[in-house]
Amino acid sequence: MRIWFKEWKENHILRDLTVELHEEDTRTHKIFKAMDEVCQAFDLAHPIWLESNVKEFKKRSATRFTRDNFQDEIDFDYLEIQILEEDFW
Repeated sequence: MRIWFKEWKENHILRDLTVELHEEDTRTHKIFKAMDEVCQAFDLAHPIWLESNVKEFKKRSATRFTRDNFQDEIDFDYLEIQILEEDFW
């Protein structure tokens, strides 16, 4: 599985990171492992998955985390997560 994370501010990507996970695990566990890696690399607190994020992610395999998803202040407009490639066992 490959997941692309992008920090956006004023329609520009500030930084991005693609996480590749090759172990056998559930889709959800892989997503959370990738989120852990990105939050550590970007020095971010974990965003809160709201119902709207879950619905959008199930539908498009992508979602955006805005200020409403973070308990701490953020210096970007949103963090976008997008699955680029999935493993099918």
